[in-house]
This record gives sequence, C-alpha cells and structure tokens, in this order.
Amino acid sequence: MADGGELLPGDGPSSGISVSLSAGTLQAIRKRVGKRGVSAYLERAAQRQIERDNLDDLIADFDKIHGPADPDGVAAKRAKLTGPETGAEAAA
Repeated sequence: MADGGELLPGDGPSSGISVSLSAGTLQAIRKRVGKRGVSAYLERAAQRQIERDNLDDLIADFDKIHGPADPDGVAAKRAKLTGPETGAEAAA
C-alpha cells in the first residue's frame, strides 16, 4: 500500500463495476480467455495501461527538463542493443 492509505494498481479487494465494450472487443477477449476470464483479463489490461500512462508522464517530464530525445542517438543505442535495422523495420 502506498503512503496515506492509497492503493496501488492490483492492490486491495475486487470491486464490481459495469463496463461497456464493443461486441467485437468482448468477443475477442472471450475467444482468448473464455467467458470466466474476462474480469482478470481486463484487470491486467488496465494495469498495463496505467504503467504506460505513468511512463508517458515520466517521458514528458524528462522532455520538459532536457528536451526531446535525439532520434539519431536513440537509433544508435537501439542498434547496439538489437542490431542494425533491416529495410522493412526501418520503413515501419
């Protein structure tokens, strides 16, 4: 639990809510996890989205202080980690 009694994503008891999804999205989820796995799937998806939102906030704060990352520098570091991009990957 975070300071001040605030719960972190994934902490605390489950709480029921009503959520509306498009029929196609719900069908795809049920196909992947079955009818009884929908809540757990949506819980994990929401936690991943919160993590991504928090990372976006950190990047925005960094950019305010240091300016945006140099695309050439990022590409060079990526190449060191993963190897040089092929033509198809570079075009994507």
